[in-house]
Amino acid sequence: MNSYGHLVYRLLLAVDIQAYSKRDTREQLLAQQHLSDALDSAAKGVGLDRTAWAKQVGGDGELATLPESVDAATVAGDFVILLAAALDEVNRSGAARLPLRVRLALHHGTLTEGPFGPAGDAPIVVQRLLDAGPLRRLLVDDPDRDVAYVVSDTLFEDVVATGFCALPPQQFQPIKVMAKGTAFRGHIFTGKAAHGDFKDGERDGPGGRHGGRRDEATLYDFPALAVR
Repeated sequence: MNSYGHLVYRLLLAVDIQAYSKRDTREQLLAQQHLSDALDSAAKGVGLDRTAWAKQVGGDGELATLPESVDAATVAGDFVILLAAALDEVNRSGAARLPLRVRLALHHGTLTEGPFGPAGDAPIVVQRLLDAGPLRRLLVDDPDRDVAYVVSDTLFEDVVATGFCALPPQQFQPIKVMAKGTAFRGHIFTGKAAHGDFKDGERDGPGGRHGGRRDEATLYDFPALAVR
């Protein structure tokens, strides 16, 4: 008989605040509160309750295991769109010295709950993708982007590529990152997560924070890490 609990198949979400250590204590607390509020707002907007999520929190973010009943396509698309909108609202308000910009990763897989949080391959995969160099560079290269978003290779194939996700699969770019001798594959969203209907099959973005022009998706080249 297995005395170590049981495996479950769940959707995992990991989020991390950019430049957290550059903030003083008051600014860190403000960033935490604003991110928590933004996540709550996005979750509520798609009919989810974050109090039902199993969360492993750190000062600059969290790793969340979502309930079994959660629709992965909704989280992978509409939730991300609403999160980007909530962060944009915070940043446009000028409430903080530094803008609140985050990295976000999603993966689904098997795990089991342990005394210090979820154990298994799934939590490792989502954390490695969250820390991926191309995801970090996306925020650096695109100062108007508030969410740098990546999904695992399996989540992309099983959910995003089906067309049930609100974000178009053609605006994701495959990457491969190496960590501790292991390859982790994912897809980075290089479009703009914005409200509104699709135009010619793609969702337009709102343009830069300092201008009203609506730009097309910007594609970033990661030749050293892209899957061939």
